[in-house]
Amino acid sequence: MLPADLVVTNLAELVTCEPALGEGPLGVITRGALAAHGGRIVWVGPESRLDAEVAAALGARRLDAGGGVGLPGFVDSHSHLIFAGSREEEYALRASGATYREIAAAGGGILSTVRATRAASVDALVELALPRLATVLAHGTTTLEVKSGYGLTTPDELKMLDAAHRLGALQPVALHATFCGAHEVPPEFKGRTDAYVDHVVREMLPAVAERRLAEYVDVFCDEGVFSVAQARRILEAGARYGLRAKFHADEFVSLGGAALAAELGALSADHLLKSRVEDVVRMKAAGVTAALLPGTAFFLGLPYAPARKFLETGVRVALASDFNPGSAMGPNLQLVMTMAVSQMTMSPEEALLGVTLHGAYAMGLEAELGSLRPGKQCDLLLAQVPNWRYLSYLYGVNHVSRVVKRGRLVCGQ
Repeated sequence: MLPADLVVTNLAELVTCEPALGEGPLGVITRGALAAHGGRIVWVGPESRLDAEVAAALGARRLDAGGGVGLPGFVDSHSHLIFAGSREEEYALRASGATYREIAAAGGGILSTVRATRAASVDALVELALPRLATVLAHGTTTLEVKSGYGLTTPDELKMLDAAHRLGALQPVALHATFCGAHEVPPEFKGRTDAYVDHVVREMLPAVAERRLAEYVDVFCDEGVFSVAQARRILEAGARYGLRAKFHADEFVSLGGAALAAELGALSADHLLKSRVEDVVRMKAAGVTAALLPGTAFFLGLPYAPARKFLETGVRVALASDFNPGSAMGPNLQLVMTMAVSQMTMSPEEALLGVTLHGAYAMGLEAELGSLRPGKQCDLLLAQVPNWRYLSYLYGVNHVSRVVKRGRLVCGQ
């Protein structure tokens, strides 16, 4: 008998995202149950076998799912959740015909958020981010990648990463920090991009590494920002400090960011709206995850990434929010799944894997997260839907009623 301090029963479906544990590519167990101990899953299976195989400890927490659906906590592998300021005026300008690049050239865009974030203290950034994280959690995200990149000076980039670490201790969502000092060229380096790359490599990266404030390194590799050669230099320098590459690639033009991701063996290449399929084939061969961000195309009114063509190469596809104040002001991965199915012709199964197991792959966390398998961390969502397909089918509402993180109920009753 397996000991358990958490038992979850009365599930119409338990979606494990482990094909060997149930039916279909999502490993669905009809009328399933789950048991955990010490924050880790110890058993999943049909509820009819639960009492014979699991012994609930005295005082164990029992959750009745009310005939709903259980599934892994969502893993959002690309976000810019920490920022100050707001850009709703730009949203209105785009509606009147202004493009993202025109707004940036006029002093808006990323640099607008940079000005506000530089002016904010670390305490202010923490206070601004806490309600955003509460929303993220309520909609089912239990693990979140969060980037710097709105500071663009060494002290301000460190301030953002410090805020991420403080936030990780203040609320249940697990935060994994990315150093994204090469998000844009700051005004003081205008026209001197190579000099700013020198600054990132020689000053910023060593300071981040010395303080152990980040796990990943990111570069906005695109026309008008950082070239492939500049991105390679920063990503390789990050690797020397143990920071794994996951970066913005080919969002606005086919610059070759996807091919660079394959060359460097990055964890993921993100956006990929304009990537060449042959470069995605290289990513697949190198084990790089394609992280698609449909919320950005939706918010900016751009064509979506050709997910179907990418999937036909066999590449692993993750889905993420890109939550940020300028181009994707929305953290709800349930809505992202709907966009993926309705606008990028991904199947509902592919979309759900995109925000669970494949999101974990995009962060190098697949051994711990993204599926409900004995031995993994117990991050579990309970959704009040007739079946798992409703998660992307019935959109515009929050289906998640309760959230379990590391075996502990952290949202809902």
